[in-house]
Amino acid sequence: MRTRTVAFLAVVMLAALVALPAAAQDGKLKVKVTPKEAYVFIDGKAMGDGSHSYRLSPGQHQVSVHNYGYRAKTETVDITAGQTTRLEVALDAVPGSFSGPWGRIQIEAAPRTAVLVNGKNPDYLVGHGDESNHDLIWKQELIVPPGTHEVTLVRDGSEVWSGDVTVAANQRVIVNAGKGTQRTTDWPRSGKLSNLPRFKAGIASATVAVLPVTIDSFTATPATIKCEDPSRLAWQTSEAVDVWLDNNKVANNGEQVVSPHATQTYNLKVAGPGGRPGSSTTVTVDPTIGASLAVSPGEIRYRRIYDKVLVHGTATLTWSTDHANSISITPFGAVSASGTRSVQPAPERALREFQQGGSKETVVVNESVDYTLSATNVCGGSATRTAALRISGTIEPLPVVVLQTVFFPTDYPDKRNPELGLLASQKQRLSLLAQGFKKYLEYDPNAKLSLEAHADGRSSSKHNMELGERRAAIVKQYLVDQGLSDSNIETVSYGSEQPLDQAAVKELEAANPAQPPKARPRGGKGDWLAYGRRVDIVMRPTNQQSLRYFPHDAGDSGVIWQVPKPGKKALEGNE
Repeated sequence: MRTRTVAFLAVVMLAALVALPAAAQDGKLKVKVTPKEAYVFIDGKAMGDGSHSYRLSPGQHQVSVHNYGYRAKTETVDITAGQTTRLEVALDAVPGSFSGPWGRIQIEAAPRTAVLVNGKNPDYLVGHGDESNHDLIWKQELIVPPGTHEVTLVRDGSEVWSGDVTVAANQRVIVNAGKGTQRTTDWPRSGKLSNLPRFKAGIASATVAVLPVTIDSFTATPATIKCEDPSRLAWQTSEAVDVWLDNNKVANNGEQVVSPHATQTYNLKVAGPGGRPGSSTTVTVDPTIGASLAVSPGEIRYRRIYDKVLVHGTATLTWSTDHANSISITPFGAVSASGTRSVQPAPERALREFQQGGSKETVVVNESVDYTLSATNVCGGSATRTAALRISGTIEPLPVVVLQTVFFPTDYPDKRNPELGLLASQKQRLSLLAQGFKKYLEYDPNAKLSLEAHADGRSSSKHNMELGERRAAIVKQYLVDQGLSDSNIETVSYGSEQPLDQAAVKELEAANPAQPPKARPRGGKGDWLAYGRRVDIVMRPTNQQSLRYFPHDAGDSGVIWQVPKPGKKALEGNE
């Protein structure tokens, strides 16, 4: 007998040891609430009323405390396995009283359940089952405005009972959650009540007086509008938890601007523990449209060089529409209801003629452009207006810009002589470039010259980079002195980072129309080094690049080509 008892005890002890780790994984939350009748929800689940302890899994949990007549509070708590976390929540009372008419809902067979009225989330809580379950000497009453209310009873995250309860003034509806039944009786006590507070509780009594949810106002201003005009919807509610405007959630009190395309009725629905009222307002739409269109002056001048416009006269197109929601002007497309617009139409017929002639001959412009306004709205209105503008002028060929690479003597300009190194032949190239580029800027003022400076590789990278910067700077300054704007010139130094290989230099020399003097070595290192001391010029945005032919035929080409660094006097005599 003793052996069997010992074995039984061993089994019990083993089961307890196995259960300990699982239990030890949880933590405990001890909640103290004020008022003591307040209901606790954890992670959205209805847990119970009053101050209690709850076993929870480790980690963060959302704890919300609710009591009708008080402002709800939500706290985030961190639960640690095997430890107790304490939380005290004191709710603040909301002033207000209920002056009838009244009805009463009595909840039976649902102890400690959370009672939600007209909604499913905790904000619709009006109390718990034990606050409305008897009508003895000590009253426990849930008093509501007359009407039909959706009542939901929940506990531990589960729905115990739900259904609509219709309560008339001075009547009591007894809901038996266990049986799922309702019965209605008279409630004569209602005639003796006046100005009840939202919540009052005693030792064995409780009164929850739910204030009615009301739509205090819902208006449309103005109530009649022209098509596409605005109307302001404005609403004020009392005691609401949720408000919907045409099934879209909105603030309890607010406004919204609407512009309906046809006469429309807007519906406002409100829900709170005290009811689910609704209201509507209508905005009436008038579909009438009027329109006008004019252009001034009636004729403009036009001058174009190749694909860029130099002179383009401006006319002002003025239009007005009356309550149209879709307005377009050909050839612009959609426009606003009324306004003005500067117009500079292109002479399409003259442009075609210019292109057909290979863009090489000047074409005289003399043609007309029509503008047509079309206005409609979804209400059925429409209007059309037309205005004509004459264009006169010319379209001319593109100016020629001669781009030639500029070459420098060895190691010039140097730090001591930053102004030396640009010899006469290279200045002549730049002067020719400046003349052509000025004309080019007549039709494209945003065009730029990019000066890309290089150095041969006979010194350090730092020295060569600085040398390239000086070369780019002196070329830029010369172009500015010729009348070009600083803003139209960009510079960059590559130093010796992007040298031409010897094969490329040989190809350039073979194609060079200016062949070197017989006494000058050909195809050797001297040519390669000479081609490294240059500033290439690129015109933007066309990306036209300068010709890289060395100026063998120039009178100062010997100084430029010379491999050793020439003396200062040699440069000064060739500037």
